[in-house]
Amino acid sequence: MSTVKANDLTNTTGGIPTVKSQQLIPTAWVNFNGTGTVAIRDSENISSITDDNTGAYKVNFSTNMSSANFCVLVTSRGVAASSRGVGTLNHDVANTVGLVGILTMNPANVAYTDSPEVNVLIMGGQS
Repeated sequence: MSTVKANDLTNTTGGIPTVKSQQLIPTAWVNFNGTGTVAIRDSENISSITDDNTGAYKVNFSTNMSSANFCVLVTSRGVAASSRGVGTLNHDVANTVGLVGILTMNPANVAYTDSPEVNVLIMGGQS
């Protein structure tokens, strides 16, 4: 068995490196503050966050996805030590190649709520 060691992998066409046709890294991700004035803390391939309503956000991509059939993982933190946050896809906003809709809620009272920390991870091809 051979071992390959590298500090950086780059696709010759400038896209995301692949092994056996599978992309090696998330296509986009973001950690943002969803309370008050929404603010991105850190991200990759995210141009902005749109605050649509209480607990409703749009995550806008810097580079479009190759299709709207990408995979999304969402987590959120509760607003108080005793509450838990839940992050879900916003089914009122269909995924597009340019954005994904996100909802955050408090499961204790089943109400949408702004979250002090929202994390979104996107896996899929870029256009």
